[in-house]
Amino acid sequence: MLRRLLIPTVAIMPSDTPAAADTITFDDLGLAPLILAAVKAVGYEIPSPIQAATIPLILAGRDVVGQAQTGTGKTAAFALPLLSRLDVNSRRTQALILAPTRELAIQVAEALQSYASHLPGFNVLPIYGGQDYRGQLAALKRGVQVVVGTPGRVMDHMRRGTLKLDDLTHLVLDEADEMLRMGFIDDVEWVMSQMPAKRQIALFSATMPSAIRRIATTYLTNPEQVTIQTKTSTAITIRQRYWMARGLNKLDALTRILEAEPFDGMIIFVRTKLVTTELAEKLQARGYAAAALNGDIAQAQRERTVEQLKNGRLDIVIATDVAARGLDVERISHVINYDIPHDTEAYVHRIGRTGRAGRSGDAILFVAPREKRMLQAIERATRQSIEEMGLPSAENINALRVDRFMQKITDTLAGTDLSFFRKMLQEYVAKHDVSEIDVAAALASQLQGDKPLLVKDAPKMMTERPQSRDKPGGISRGPDTGMQRYRIEVGRQHGVSAGNIVGAIANEANIDSANIGRISIYPEFTTVDLPKEMPDDVVQCLRTTRVAGQPLNISVHEGGDMPIDDRERPRKPRGKPSGDKAGRKPVKAKPRASNASAKPASAKPASAKPTLTGTREKRGKV
Repeated sequence: MLRRLLIPTVAIMPSDTPAAADTITFDDLGLAPLILAAVKAVGYEIPSPIQAATIPLILAGRDVVGQAQTGTGKTAAFALPLLSRLDVNSRRTQALILAPTRELAIQVAEALQSYASHLPGFNVLPIYGGQDYRGQLAALKRGVQVVVGTPGRVMDHMRRGTLKLDDLTHLVLDEADEMLRMGFIDDVEWVMSQMPAKRQIALFSATMPSAIRRIATTYLTNPEQVTIQTKTSTAITIRQRYWMARGLNKLDALTRILEAEPFDGMIIFVRTKLVTTELAEKLQARGYAAAALNGDIAQAQRERTVEQLKNGRLDIVIATDVAARGLDVERISHVINYDIPHDTEAYVHRIGRTGRAGRSGDAILFVAPREKRMLQAIERATRQSIEEMGLPSAENINALRVDRFMQKITDTLAGTDLSFFRKMLQEYVAKHDVSEIDVAAALASQLQGDKPLLVKDAPKMMTERPQSRDKPGGISRGPDTGMQRYRIEVGRQHGVSAGNIVGAIANEANIDSANIGRISIYPEFTTVDLPKEMPDDVVQCLRTTRVAGQPLNISVHEGGDMPIDDRERPRKPRGKPSGDKAGRKPVKAKPRASNASAKPASAKPASAKPTLTGTREKRGKV
């Protein structure tokens, strides 16, 4: 019987005023000195609302349910107090963090490593599918204080006896609702049921569906619930765009934007004080009137910098979030997020520096491929779609440079007495028997100096694939160009859903969900379209990957196109938790020659109707 308890709730509304946000600093939260030093080293200054509310509770040993959107800073909210409570002198696993995806597991592990940079002897291990077991086994044998993993791989290690949690004191569920959506919640409950009786649990979820609340009431002890009620808005006069950082380094990309975008004043936001000065120096070297603005600069100098930005003596200021709070300069037409912010509220504060007093403004966000989750969180928090922008091409930049160079010539011809130079060059042409155009070209080259006038384009990267889908009814087409249809030995009778399959393939084989095509679920097997010519190690990984307790045993599908006469929606997983092999024998695949896939529609038994996801809804990053 489930325990029923009343969860105390702390609801926090982020303040719109900088003063309110500045009342608490990380120094006030009780973190261990070595963790606090690392926090300052990575550039954190003011805790986000979820951090300010949650860190003291975890430090006090309380179980916590945190309801906050992705992008609010919740990784630091549990990682910082967890690290403050670890015994780094022991190499036994003391903390386990469950994450829904490989990408998030890696991201959390890297964050922990960064926050523990001053802790000697600290080790964290991300475990997920697609990795060689040998590396994971060796690391676990050496001993790690923290394990971050996806539910399936964590279960596997626990059942093998290679992940021992006898000394576990902390368990964190990160993005619990996402694990529910992907069909992993049974696995999560199995893991939680194996935990020691005395352990602290922190559960974080953007939403609180009944299944997540049931887990909280079943496994957590008198938890404190912290709810961050996001209150964010952006001016409709601000045009928001993002650039996916690939192909060029960020400085070169920034330079192209500065050359191509007409702007008046600009603020460029970075994460750390050091980067403000480094980037300001690099932009100055490229001819821009730029200056740094950070908390280490004397107040008088900061005031002078702001005044110079106002009167036009400076065009660009590179600032940290804290240094730019309250900055109000009307001529700021552009805000560039050179480093993506740590949370969505910071993003709103940043771009609020432009588009003021009814003016239009531009906000550009640099996003690394691994930061797509934060981009999605910003879009959800602001309730606005951010358009992707392409960088100006080398051809565009070169045309602009040539135009500007020619304009200099035009301005000089119109406003300067050139009689002396005309006479001198006429004598030079006569004496050296060269054309006037050659002399002009030589002078133009001399004027340009060592800096090349023209730029070369970066090599293009493949980022797209065909996006066709099967139409309802009739006979299904073959896979899209560049895709191959595969068969996996798990089907409807095993309680599998499309979400289970997508999650397993994405996590175990590290295949982006955007590259997982049509999925058709049959009673005893499933077909799925995946990229052609996958590496052997990826195929081998997928052969042994388990979904709903069954090995996929993936192989190229040889049954031809399947007749389509059913439109059932994917069903939710049922029965025992996936991966629970108790009492269940693997279902042997039938010989393909007699497979239902080879029969005509008229001869196919009714039970062979497939569950189709040919128009599979677009999911979040898996």
